[in-house]
Amino acid sequence: MWGCIVDLTTIDWLIMLLYFVFVLGIGFALKRYMKTSKDFFQAGRSLPAWICGLAFISANLGAQEVIGMGASGAKYGIATSHFYWIGAIPAMIFVGVFMMPFYYGSKARSVPEFLRLRFDEKTRAYNACSFAVMTVFSSGISMYAMARLIQTLHVFDSLFLKLNLPVGWIFHFAIILSAIIVLGYIFLGGLTSAIYNEVLQFFLIVAGFLPLVWVGLKNVGGWNGLKASLPAAYTHSWRGMTNAHTNPLGVEWFGLSMGLGFVLSFGYWCTDFLVIQTAMASDSEESARRVPLIAAIPKMLFPFLVILPGLIAIATPALTQHAMNQAPTLNAPARPQSANDLSDPTKLGKGLIPAKVDPVSGKVMTDGKGNALLDYDLAIPNMLLHYFPTGILGLGLTALLASFMSGMAGNVTAFNTVWTYDLYQSYIKKNAGDAHYLKMGRWATVGGILLSMATAYAAVGFNNIMDTLQLVFSFVNAPLFATFLLGMFWKRTTGHAAFTGLVSGTVAAIIHHGLTLPADAHPGIHGGWITVVHMYPSEMAQNFWTAIWAFSTNFVLTVIISFLTKPRPEPELVGLVYSLTPKPVEHHMAWYARPKNIAVGLIAMLVVLNLIFK
Repeated sequence: MWGCIVDLTTIDWLIMLLYFVFVLGIGFALKRYMKTSKDFFQAGRSLPAWICGLAFISANLGAQEVIGMGASGAKYGIATSHFYWIGAIPAMIFVGVFMMPFYYGSKARSVPEFLRLRFDEKTRAYNACSFAVMTVFSSGISMYAMARLIQTLHVFDSLFLKLNLPVGWIFHFAIILSAIIVLGYIFLGGLTSAIYNEVLQFFLIVAGFLPLVWVGLKNVGGWNGLKASLPAAYTHSWRGMTNAHTNPLGVEWFGLSMGLGFVLSFGYWCTDFLVIQTAMASDSEESARRVPLIAAIPKMLFPFLVILPGLIAIATPALTQHAMNQAPTLNAPARPQSANDLSDPTKLGKGLIPAKVDPVSGKVMTDGKGNALLDYDLAIPNMLLHYFPTGILGLGLTALLASFMSGMAGNVTAFNTVWTYDLYQSYIKKNAGDAHYLKMGRWATVGGILLSMATAYAAVGFNNIMDTLQLVFSFVNAPLFATFLLGMFWKRTTGHAAFTGLVSGTVAAIIHHGLTLPADAHPGIHGGWITVVHMYPSEMAQNFWTAIWAFSTNFVLTVIISFLTKPRPEPELVGLVYSLTPKPVEHHMAWYARPKNIAVGLIAMLVVLNLIFK
């Protein structure tokens, strides 16, 4: 498995080739409908709720979701399900019931533009710039994950050897290849192309991962066998949450509930234009409200598709007897490694997860104590190789590739919209004509892809891309949620206060990251680059508390400064503040289609799942 060329047959290659042809074909088919900038950036606001609902969840099903959640499942156990049941569903219900009427009803074309309508131009500009940076990082992480997958599978090794090219170049080649494909269908079909491809990706993920979980569970003896192979903390979502040092996630219940369940989750699902853009593409305000609620139903069940494989991977014996004899299990303390022991990653893994190897230098990477880092991001790829035969392997790999492509595409479409509407049109070239902005949107797609390629290499330093993304979200989304919360529900909030609080929240996150460090990490990209005043049990715990500090700083300063500055007249805030806006009418809808009724059903399902896996 590790270091061996995967024997893909004709049918495996054919399945992957058909997927690439299909996604590019969607772009070519939709190109003739891209006549205005609204068609390109907003899908003409003409798509049905169920299409947008599946795209809403699929926009979040990129590499960070599939690879990252599988990696977190292997690293932290079933507690990773909190990213769904605590860190997604409540926020998705909130955005559907309360926030979508503001977004859709305001006719804003983006989240930064909504900030301009509610506050002022400088708040919009700041958010547009920070969001553009975040989308580039997220897209780059998807590129990195795809390149690592192709490199791990050694798909192009024989071709490079025949051409006398260094095998180390495969990592760079894979990044370029993924960039060209995504650029093709977004350049041609815009947001509509991205949405239809995200729907395709949703069904591919289900088709590819459902048999993987079934076969993997059967191999380890079912759920009871899995629990017997792992420590109890790995199979109970709430066990040990009273203390950060007694659970694999490394965070106590308050940090989890406040950091993930409130700040990061609401900050992402309620303010991130990547997902909001999908809901705003629907054909009416009623449809837009139902989009997040429709998406919440499959979202609630996705831990069983993307987290369970991570637990199975670390509980499954390694492929070779040599690796099985060398790799420590989670039931016993890890065997200490020294720098002299790091020559062979197959000797240093746990289950199906090998030690992390630098893709450029080929050397095993170590933590602050010199121990080999585990490459948790390879949990799901190695599961596919271990359990899937020919044909099914091609389907599983295609599902992975689809998630990478979709994650990149969603971020790139959000980037080109924010760049064109909120930066280029507002500050560089006003009143240039719709055809000009349509052309700029396409060139912004090219620029976003190029920037994403550059940032893909920054992800090499992390052994879990979900940790990387939560860090980025704590810098951008966490303080932004405080601004939205106060702006939508407190009419006294002023533009000067919102801008100052937003900047201060981001600065607070940066300072906190510079003063703290996860256990066993080197000062630098993981934190502690100012000085180390506090050590966290895990990188995820550091991210949660970074988000809490960012949100709290923004919230407090925004309230204080709002009392010291003059608010806008109330008539100007109608449709932008909850207390001044007429509430949506639901009595004409069927009872099962009313957003509030759907929300109650979702909350009931959420409580049941948390009780079952507590």
